[in-house]
Amino acid sequence: SAALLEHLVNATLSLMNQGATLDEILEATRSDRVLAGLLERPFLRPVYDEPEFVVRNLYRLYGGWWDGNPARLKPPTEDRLAQEVSALAGGAAALLARAEAAQKSGDLALACQLAEWAGRAAPDDEKLQQRRAAIYRAREASETSLMARSIYAAAADRR
Repeated sequence: SAALLEHLVNATLSLMNQGATLDEILEATRSDRVLAGLLERPFLRPVYDEPEFVVRNLYRLYGGWWDGNPARLKPPTEDRLAQEVSALAGGAAALLARAEAAQKSGDLALACQLAEWAGRAAPDDEKLQQRRAAIYRAREASETSLMARSIYAAAADRR
């Protein structure tokens, strides 16, 4: 409905104009009662897309590609970051074990990030890649939107 999109646009722009970061805007969206009420309507449930994706696109549209974190202005490559985080964790296996612990505690967002770094740090370790895929499969199963489920399924299949 137009009311849902208008609410997302107005809330996002209002928070951006107050200097909120993307993470702060996303958190506010997750706890927004008006949005929650709109999403309870059967025809507005996030089946294909979801509000977080809309907010991220609005932020890029009105604020540009940079999220305000200076470390992400000119970041290292994902593979380089994964190698360093893996080394700090004591290796890819230790990093993946932490990802699995995060999964068990219900923090699938953190679990996927840690598993992604572990997988990038040890791309030839087939057993590790299978464990990484299992975390993405759990994330896929937890999602409601087709878009999110499809992306996590593709991540699980990627080697």
